[in-house]
Amino acid sequence: MTDASPDSAASAFSEWRDGIAELAPAMIAAMPLALLYGAIAAGKGLSPFAVALSSGLVFAGGAQLAAIEMWTSPVPVAGIILSTVLINARYVLMAASLAPKVGHMPIWARLLGFHVLADENWALAERRAAARRLTLAYFLGAGAVFWVNWVFFSWLGAIVGPLIGDPRRFGADFAFTAIFIGLVAGFVTTRRHVAVVVASAAAATLVHQMLGSPWHVLAGAFAGMAMAVWVWRPEAEALA
Repeated sequence: MTDASPDSAASAFSEWRDGIAELAPAMIAAMPLALLYGAIAAGKGLSPFAVALSSGLVFAGGAQLAAIEMWTSPVPVAGIILSTVLINARYVLMAASLAPKVGHMPIWARLLGFHVLADENWALAERRAAARRLTLAYFLGAGAVFWVNWVFFSWLGAIVGPLIGDPRRFGADFAFTAIFIGLVAGFVTTRRHVAVVVASAAAATLVHQMLGSPWHVLAGAFAGMAMAVWVWRPEAEALA
């Protein structure tokens, strides 16, 4: 009798393959940013091994770039900590939103999955969970490949950075932003969703103009949450 359970090897491979295919554009967009991080970090005195180790342990592209660009002598420890905490605070909310959808997975898989969580694979996991049961192969497998992609290209950037120059001159720093705009657009299916996105974007833009980075990240998150609470209706939740 053929094993057609979701945990079969064929099904797991199919789920993993789907995750990689859907995450491929984000991984391509991550390459120049990882190269940029590696090049800047090498210019600050980090070895290629240290660059790869930092990417592997931290895996937070925006926070890594913010921290390394603030890296001077002496190192502004308090400023780097504050900046990275503010930028990465969104991961608490992202993990909380996914927690009920990965509750059936082993604890080790959830911990590893949340370690390799990024904006892009979080959005894809949420979209997947809205349509079907989120599997270990999709959630952890695709995230792990995304992690390897970031570690490898940041390491490569530390080696070849001086040869390629600053990828931002090609507009490479906008690649992640463009992909995430596309992912967010896929979630906007009602007027309530539009209100949340507009409130978050408006607050983030205003605070960025007034206070600069990284305060706009926190402002956008709180404004979006506040709007979500304000426009939430129990009957809509019951129909979901």
